[in-house]
Amino acid sequence: MRIAVFMKQVPAYSQGNMDEKTGVIIRTGLPSIVNVYDLAALETALRIKEKIGGEVVVFTMGPDKAEDVIRDAFAMGADDGYLICDRAFAGADVLATSYTLTQALKSTGNFDIILCGKQTTDGDTAQVSGAVAKWMNIPHMNWINELLEITERDIQVKCQLDGRLSVIQAAYPCLLSVEKSIFTPRMPSLKLKMASRKKEIKRITLENLSDKDENNYGLKGSATRVRKIFPPERTAKRDVVTKDGKEASQYILKILNNLDTCEEGE
Repeated sequence: MRIAVFMKQVPAYSQGNMDEKTGVIIRTGLPSIVNVYDLAALETALRIKEKIGGEVVVFTMGPDKAEDVIRDAFAMGADDGYLICDRAFAGADVLATSYTLTQALKSTGNFDIILCGKQTTDGDTAQVSGAVAKWMNIPHMNWINELLEITERDIQVKCQLDGRLSVIQAAYPCLLSVEKSIFTPRMPSLKLKMASRKKEIKRITLENLSDKDENNYGLKGSATRVRKIFPPERTAKRDVVTKDGKEASQYILKILNNLDTCEEGE
């Protein structure tokens, strides 16, 4: 059983500027963390491995500092890790990102299960997993919040979508996209954390892929561009009024009456 897990390094908070020319978030100088949904995906992979055996292989796409994601995964129990890193991959949208991940997977052999978080906290599209499954031409189960049954041939899961619970079963190979609530990620082992410093992180560049056409990757291979990123306008205001007793209650009643009038007007 080979299990692949996609993980991503994301900004620790949502503040950041955008490159007006490329429409890409400028991440330089921003503290980074592992995407919380992907930590849940890794925990899911490790639990599957504990139940039926196998190998857990982590993939992350990003600059050199994204190696930290793989080191953290090693400390939790991952067996192998690949950093997908090349200037040609920079600025990719969902289409180009999913194609790059698919090419990277294929360059390292076959996998029975591919796991990823439902979404990332920086992009929030929740579309990459489905796109990878389409490129791979394999079943895709999304928004999974519970594993029900795991065998050496297939897997049964519970998903929640649009207020409905669904029980779905699929044979391998398949791709699973999980909610962050599916499992609480385990704490890294001190022993594994020490060992992770010496473990080799393998690199995948454009030259390692079967498709070496730069036009299919990064900004060149993207079908969309981000035109603008901006914080929502703050319309709420606060008034501090000092009144006593009856006068205060009349003031509050007046505000409530005005709210009712506004709602009727809409």
